[in-house]
Amino acid sequence: MNDPILMLTGVLAVITRTLHLPATTTTGNGGNGGETRDRGAVSIEQVLWYAAAAISVAVVATIIWSQIRTTASTPVQAPSAP
Repeated sequence: MNDPILMLTGVLAVITRTLHLPATTTTGNGGNGGETRDRGAVSIEQVLWYAAAAISVAVVATIIWSQIRTTASTPVQAPSAP
C-alpha cells in the first residue's frame, strides 16, 4: 500500500457503509420480514468520534510508512575486512 490516501478512503468507506446500513427485522408484521426499522439518529458526537479515529489511524499509518521508506532507502554498508 503506497498511498495513505487510499487507506483513508477505505476507512471512510467502511464508516459510511456502517452508518448507512439499514437494519432489517425478520419478525413483525406476521413474520414477513424484510422491514426496515429505525436505528435512531446519529449524533454529531458519534460522527466526530469516527472522524477522529479515522484521522488518527491515517496519521499513525503515514508516520510508520514514512519511517519504513526512510529506512528502506538508506544504503546498506558493505562489511569491511578486519
